[in-house]
Amino acid sequence: MSILGLTLIRGGLTQPEIIQTSGLPQQTVSRLVKGLIDKGMLREEQRISKGRRGQPSMFVTVEPGFAYSFGVSMMTDAMSVTLVDFAGNVLHEELTAMSSMSQHAVLERLDDGFERALKACRVDRSKVFGVGVGISGYNFGKGARFNTPRQLDDWALIDIDDVIHSHLGLPVWVENDGNASAIGESLVGVGRTYNNFAYLFIAAGIGGGIITNHQLLRGCNGNAGEIGLILPSQIYPHPNIEFLRQIITRNGVEVDGLTDMLERFDVDWPGVDDWVSRTRDSLSLIVSALSAILDPEAIVLGGRVPRELALKMIPHIEIYDHYRRAEPRPLPRIVLGESPGDACAIGASMLPFKEFFFSGL
Repeated sequence: MSILGLTLIRGGLTQPEIIQTSGLPQQTVSRLVKGLIDKGMLREEQRISKGRRGQPSMFVTVEPGFAYSFGVSMMTDAMSVTLVDFAGNVLHEELTAMSSMSQHAVLERLDDGFERALKACRVDRSKVFGVGVGISGYNFGKGARFNTPRQLDDWALIDIDDVIHSHLGLPVWVENDGNASAIGESLVGVGRTYNNFAYLFIAAGIGGGIITNHQLLRGCNGNAGEIGLILPSQIYPHPNIEFLRQIITRNGVEVDGLTDMLERFDVDWPGVDDWVSRTRDSLSLIVSALSAILDPEAIVLGGRVPRELALKMIPHIEIYDHYRRAEPRPLPRIVLGESPGDACAIGASMLPFKEFFFSGL
């Protein structure tokens, strides 16, 4: 794992901690750390004393102002734009409900959103390293072509990175929304506690991403983590927020689409308990399959699912096991995502940095 990556995830390290974690010789670590400080990627904080004689240990952190990146989450009914700094701090986040996700509408919104973010945070556009985009759909094994849901028809089967790059003039990286969210969690969320986890991206559909030793498991065609495909749709209801919208609407709750529902969500709405009850077997099957196949440390509930709803879901999810003797097999913890905002947009914003600077992760 790279020194930059280690420092980002841990929120700062001393040189002895870098040596111990990386396994690199002391002289190599000293030389590399000095080089990263000289280039402005790391900065030296107040030295830490261990109560022993001699010079205190140098404590280094990632330099937030070294570069900036935009993250874009393209949903079926909304778009989120996030500006982050080099240390993964969210400086600006803006969610916009969209009546149309056409290319024209999205690019126009990106122009406005980017300018507002740069102005609000007083960031020079020349320090923006790139743009990451998270979008729902299957990848075709290479490039940035995705088979998207029908609401994103304008973005289906095209080179999304080329379209956005041509308009904005910035380098662009594109990733499946579940994978992007998992990357974000690995860098600035639960990845600071768990090295290995499965991420459930619950939105209009259900997908996800798999993190193994801080690396995204992509599969042969970039589609590993398509968790929803575990469920035969004619047998098991899919545990997504579109199904939730349908149930609460039938129970008399009036909402104007998914974004409106999530902005006004009340866990005590009629129909919420019914949704939890009707989806618990589906979630139990998904979580049990992930546990059996991957043996992760944790399974993370994330995406667009409201936090209070996720907390209600967890006690109803069962991980199937044989419970043999007095020593059952270790099971993963089911936890909530910890990304400080839109997990997909945050993860997407980290794609340019991960590619070039945190590649060891």
